[in-house]
Order: sequence, then C-alpha cells, then structure tokens
Amino acid sequence: MPFTPNRDFKLSPRLLASASGVTYQTADGGAVLDGISGLWCVGAGHKHPKIAESMKTQIDTLDFASSFQVGHLGAFKLAERIASIAPKNLDRIFFVNSGSEACDTAMKMALAYWRVRGQGHRNLFIGRERGFHGVGFGGISVGGMINNRKVFGASLLRSDHLRSTWDPANQAFVKGEPEHGYEMADELESRIIALHGADNIAAVVIEPIACSTGVLVPPKGYLKRIREICDRHELLLIFDEVITGFGRTGNMFASTTFDVVPDMILFAKTVTNGAAPLGGVIVSRLIHDTLMHGPRHMAELMHGYTYSGHPLSCAAALAMIDVIEQEGLLEQVNALSPYFEEAVHSLADLD
Repeated sequence: MPFTPNRDFKLSPRLLASASGVTYQTADGGAVLDGISGLWCVGAGHKHPKIAESMKTQIDTLDFASSFQVGHLGAFKLAERIASIAPKNLDRIFFVNSGSEACDTAMKMALAYWRVRGQGHRNLFIGRERGFHGVGFGGISVGGMINNRKVFGASLLRSDHLRSTWDPANQAFVKGEPEHGYEMADELESRIIALHGADNIAAVVIEPIACSTGVLVPPKGYLKRIREICDRHELLLIFDEVITGFGRTGNMFASTTFDVVPDMILFAKTVTNGAAPLGGVIVSRLIHDTLMHGPRHMAELMHGYTYSGHPLSCAAALAMIDVIEQEGLLEQVNALSPYFEEAVHSLADLD
C-alpha cells in the first residue's frame, strides 16, 4: 500500500466500503467525514450522479481506445474544453493518468523543447524545498520533501531548489497571502541562476500553493516575481496544479487566482472528481509548435501511456467540468472560504 506503514496497517486495517456526498461508510458500518476530499480530488462529493451517469453511458459505448496512432472523440472534446478554461495562451493538452506522470511528462517536454532549439545542454531543473510533484524520478528530483527523496538520491535528475516560502516568524497565523516574503523569489536570480547559469536550466517547477507539505500560500507578489525572472532569463516556468486545479482556489486554476501565466500547467485529481485516473499537461502554443518538427510521418514526442486519454476518464472529466460550471462550485468556494478561514483562525486564537 502506498505511503502506508504496511505492517502496522495489517494489524488493524482501516477499510472503506462505500461513499456518498462528503461521507465514507466503513466496512464495520461506521461513518467518516471525508475532510480531505478523498485525496484532494473529490471536489463535487462522492458518487455524483451526473459523473456516474456519464461514465455508465461511456462504458456501454466505448470502453477503451488507444491514443497511439488512433484517437477517440472524447479526448479531443475534453482537450478543447480544458483549453477553453485554461489561462490565456495555454491551449494544447497532453493526457496522462496521474499527477506524477504529468510532472515527468512536462519535464521531458522541456528537455525536448530545448533540444529542438539547439540547446540540449539545458538539463537542470529548479524545484523548491517542501515541494511535492509526485513520485516519478522527475517529480522527486524537483520535489523538496526529504523522506520522498533520500532513499533514491543516487538516481535523481540534475536539480537545485529554491527555499520554501514558509517564514513562521513573519507569516504565522496570517490570513490570505502574507505581506512578507515576496523577495524570496529573488533567490532564483541571485543564487541559482548566478551559480548554474541560465543557459543550463531547462525549467522551474513549483506549486502555486505548496499543499502536501502543509498548505503554504505564497507571499504577495512572489509568483509574479518568479515569472519576471524566468522571462528575463528565458526559463520555462511550470506550475504544478495537480491539487490547486479545477476550483480549489475559487478559479479553475490558481494561475488565474494569482494572475500569473506559466508555460505549462500540470493537472490531475479533481479533473475527474476522483472517479477515474486522469492527469495531463497544458502547454503553451509556443512549446507545442516548437516540438512539431521533423518528418510529418514520425512521432514528434516519443512519450505516452497505454491509458492516456482513456474514454472513461475523459467522460468523467467532461461531466465534472459541467458540474463545476452548472452547479456554481467556484462561486461556492469563494462564498464559503471566508467562513472556514475565520473558523481556523478562531481555533488558533484559542490555542
């Protein structure tokens, strides 16, 4: 079992039998409030009827279609739909099955992009301390969670790391975006670029909001400063929105919330409401068009997965986007978040 002390678990298994709305039913008949949205992914509640119906219809029509050399309409419909809600100039989609695969895919795209441009020596990736980008070798290379990295350290890709944006002396118990700390972004230029050289860096990979490490909202202006430095030194900027994407910040993407457009966005989790595995990379037209080189009959990117753009997953995602839009879930997030914020800070004051 992943991220689980297996020997301890098997002494006293915690088994879930069913779910509905925001509640799990355990195997022994108990009820558990799903306070973490499945695993940051069930944004519309368990067993949503519209999503379930869409998947049932799909499996009766087309249960599987390869994305190698052929395609199916659902994947193209979903790609168009995601492009229509993504930040400006991000309108090309590559489907995978998870956030981990999305990160490794984006990193491979970055390497391929620079190679096509005659700069194959750009192979260093910049992550951030306390960041989580999945469990592929690319993701743990740019990730900054120590226990995820140390056993595999000898096999990681070339990487360096910005410091975490968490500054407890100035940010503890702050509501919203901290006023202090945006200058931490300058480290990208003053230390990392100065040390390695911009012409050796393939991409900067960060979460708009670090989540798995404890939910660290970036200081005001931090992400914009990162974008400015990347632009100045011609570095690709990749936002990992596997957790923040599809509504968690009150917009479809945190990139919109913070008004910063990266060169690629990673997504997964909430895109299908957790009903089926699906992830992907949203790519700028510039990167996509750069990769479209060589003989037309040859694959431009030698990469992909058996279940990339799986019909059931695409059906779930199309239904989920409908649910988000038709049931006003973004509006609910914006309306309810101040109440949760106030409640959490009230508890902190009591402590």
